[in-house]
Amino acid sequence: MAQTILAATHRADQLKSKREDAPKLGAVHVWAADEATLLLAERGLREGAAIGAGAGRARELGNLPGNVCTPRYLADQARDMAKALDLKAQIYDEKDIEKLGMGSFLSVSRGSAEPPRFIVLRYQGAAKDQAPVALIGKGVTFDTGGISIKPAGEMDEMKYDMCGAASVLGTLHAVATLKLPINVVGVIPATENMPGGKATKPGDIVTSMSGQTIEVLNTDAEGRLILCDALTYTLEKVKPAVAVDIATLTGACVIALGHVASGLYSNDDKLAKELLDAGQAAWDRAWHMPLWDDYQQQLSSNFADMGNIGGRPGGSITAACFLSRFAKGMRWAHLDIAGTAWISGKAKGATGRPVPLLTEFLIRRAEAAQAA
Repeated sequence: MAQTILAATHRADQLKSKREDAPKLGAVHVWAADEATLLLAERGLREGAAIGAGAGRARELGNLPGNVCTPRYLADQARDMAKALDLKAQIYDEKDIEKLGMGSFLSVSRGSAEPPRFIVLRYQGAAKDQAPVALIGKGVTFDTGGISIKPAGEMDEMKYDMCGAASVLGTLHAVATLKLPINVVGVIPATENMPGGKATKPGDIVTSMSGQTIEVLNTDAEGRLILCDALTYTLEKVKPAVAVDIATLTGACVIALGHVASGLYSNDDKLAKELLDAGQAAWDRAWHMPLWDDYQQQLSSNFADMGNIGGRPGGSITAACFLSRFAKGMRWAHLDIAGTAWISGKAKGATGRPVPLLTEFLIRRAEAAQAA
């Protein structure tokens, strides 16, 4: 109920000259059969309000145009969140990213006049020695496709290509508001993908932070190029208990699952079930997709360790297979939210998904850790 009220009263009018007054909730009256039920209802309202506010933050960021919500803007938002919610923010600029050896990430930003940012946001709700949960969000603040440019129709919606990053910020907002006894690290590679004189060309070969080389066969398959370096950073620097990346990654996932379920891939069935169960409970559902080795051969390259695309068949699966090569050594899951992060048409706007799924997942992990 709390989440629905917050969603219904949300207005995407930050940039309108005349803003519409949103309806305000005066009071919520709860009747319960006994005190235990009342306590559950109060907890539900508290959690729902936090999740609703987090999803609202994700919607606000997603709805902003690319000329406002740039990589630097996202970095500023992370800093502001850190100050307001007692988080720790670490922002890497372009030179820092180069020092880290993130050649794959930088191959995407090269065509843009807007400099990239690599954002790390830490929430500590448990002991320092407790391994954190890592949330990795794709932050392409506008995606033209680069040299492999997209068709003009509906390209304005490519401002939503940072909804993975927005969901990480929204989830951290909810977690910090609830003061969950868990450690969480948000990792966001943020960039534009633009054509330009310095832009990466189809056929170029780049070296990722892991040392693996990638033949960029299509510059519009850029999300995996920034996420692979973020995964390596997470593995080496964060050392998480589990890692979940969230990305508007493939149109193929929209064809497979439509706009109802997010695609879920994982190298760990137990982690996958945790996420599926959390999504079902939060009514922010995902569907478990295959991540079989049979698909890996589609990524073969004659000139590099791998290509960045595997052809049309199973496009969402081969994208996940690409990411899995950089997630070896950690329990990892991938959420492809290309079909669920925003709505097109007359009701166009960001949905705030999968903030409810991710927050419920973290609530359950925090409870399990306390019970152990």
